[in-house]
Amino acid sequence: MLKLIREDIEVAIEKDPAARNFWEVVLLYPGVHALIGYRLAHVLWGLKFNFLARFISYFMRWLTGIEIHPAAVIGKRFFIDHGMGVVIGETSEVGDNVFIYHGVTLGGLSTKSGKRHPTIGDNVVIGAGAQVLGPTRVGSYTKIGSGSVVLQHVPEYSTVIGVPGRIVFSGAAPTHDGADGEDPFPDPVAKAIECMLERLPQMEKEIRELRKNYEDGKQPEIDSVSVDERPMTSKP
Repeated sequence: MLKLIREDIEVAIEKDPAARNFWEVVLLYPGVHALIGYRLAHVLWGLKFNFLARFISYFMRWLTGIEIHPAAVIGKRFFIDHGMGVVIGETSEVGDNVFIYHGVTLGGLSTKSGKRHPTIGDNVVIGAGAQVLGPTRVGSYTKIGSGSVVLQHVPEYSTVIGVPGRIVFSGAAPTHDGADGEDPFPDPVAKAIECMLERLPQMEKEIRELRKNYEDGKQPEIDSVSVDERPMTSKP
């Protein structure tokens, strides 16, 4: 457990540029405090000290504004940025190296017992205010946009936005790890802008040709049927 807590602190220093040193994170980061409380409560839950585990969970909720059920399963190097309003339900499963912002809910849609909360893969980023609800599965290396509501399974290497959440980008696993400086998980908006910029030279060339033809008095060829050549149809 101590090793997991140390990794949680290290990833906070690594991912938050505002973090200056180890002790600042330990003393002043509510996301880290909530995670330390969860790690302890999760061990107690496994030992069947359920009331004590829930008490620690409740105390950390009061202290940090972050509610993590002690029965939830959270992997290594988990980081909650800012943290206020985060809720992680009882049957939630979170993979390794997951990064979530404030206001995120991993919640349920059913009051029945059993699996009713999401399963989050490795290396997932969930934006502020996003809601992932029900026994959905979010694939690894996925990005969920701020304010999105995810109700269905999401494949790996996807980007999800909107209410309800829709997949705006879904790519296969990259063949490189980004070591050459290229982002292995491209932004779909940036990709669309790049395609538009690539198309601009051809569009400019076509506009110049149309302008030249107009100045020379040439009429553009129209591949359509003239009014006189249209077939006659009888009126009802």
